[in-house]
Amino acid sequence: MSIDKWNELADIKDELAARDWFPGTSGNLSIKVNNEPLSFYVTASGVDKRKRTEKDFLLVDQWGQSIEQTSLKPSAETLLHAQVYRLTDAGCSLHVHTIDNNLISDMYGDTGAVTFRGNELIKAFNIWEEDGELTIPIVRNFGDIPKLSQAVADVIKPETRAVLIRNHGITVWGRDGLEAKKHLEALEFLFSFHVKQLLLTQHVQAIKGGMNYGNIEIS
Repeated sequence: MSIDKWNELADIKDELAARDWFPGTSGNLSIKVNNEPLSFYVTASGVDKRKRTEKDFLLVDQWGQSIEQTSLKPSAETLLHAQVYRLTDAGCSLHVHTIDNNLISDMYGDTGAVTFRGNELIKAFNIWEEDGELTIPIVRNFGDIPKLSQAVADVIKPETRAVLIRNHGITVWGRDGLEAKKHLEALEFLFSFHVKQLLLTQHVQAIKGGMNYGNIEIS
């Protein structure tokens, strides 16, 4: 058991739980322990992530199967984490369900991606060019987890650091826990900003157009 890796993942879980990013025990986190053969800690299925216990994580192999004898079951999306580790240099992978990432994934799901440009927070992904842009692919929310994990794998390119799953959530990764958390925080900021920006734009257009809101006329 790697105490350092366990504690690093537990600390991240505590921080994300404080943001209320695990509604209804949803979401899952993992951190790599070994490269060859691949092994990583992943959150146990159905646990309350707002609490910190000795049963929060279990060690699994490249197929998402438990390496040690345990009554715990790995999170449903464990195969997503395995694909991330197989295809990237990730050392930590985070999967959360928030209102904003669900809204963005649904709004742009038909186009298969959402692109951000001109916002300071894309620098979290080491994009420093003035005209730089950050594109997050969006895949269909397949109910079959092996099919979903393959859909995620199919859109991962060398520059990819996150994949949205339509009306489901987002999987984000980094070379270590700090970088993965940084990427997740930056993306959730961008999603929230864009949702509010669209709402504000519609509100301004409604004011200019004299639209009716219930019994209140705006003109």
